[in-house]
Amino acid sequence: MMQQNWLRAITAIAIGAMLAMPLGNAAYAQSASKERAKVVVQVSDGDPAKWNLALNNVRNLQADLGPANVDIEVVSYGPGIGMLLANSSVAPRVEEALAAGVKVVACDNTMKGQKLVRKDMLEGISYVPAGVVELVQKQQQGYAYLRP
Repeated sequence: MMQQNWLRAITAIAIGAMLAMPLGNAAYAQSASKERAKVVVQVSDGDPAKWNLALNNVRNLQADLGPANVDIEVVSYGPGIGMLLANSSVAPRVEEALAAGVKVVACDNTMKGQKLVRKDMLEGISYVPAGVVELVQKQQQGYAYLRP
């Protein structure tokens, strides 16, 4: 009799554990899916094709994850900063990204080195003291890093 009670107790515990497991995993998956994705994109090439690729990646991220579910920052420095000039060939695409909620930042160090001033640049972009430091800090904050 005692063995039967013990067996019933073990069976009840095992069944309870199996039933609780999917609920725990579902709760974890649900909480994980609510966390916003964070992506930082480096564009340091002055090549319009590289910029278009980066901006395609940004658009695809927003399309697949939903704009409300992802924070995206594009960091430009070095030769890539020329594509943030108001008259650059990719200016319309950058403006589209800005309008879609993407943060686009230019490196002040590069701007000083190339003797650029903010009035030369696209409206709506932001500025950071050093592009490479921004990339490191974003990765420390949990941002995924992309460099097309």
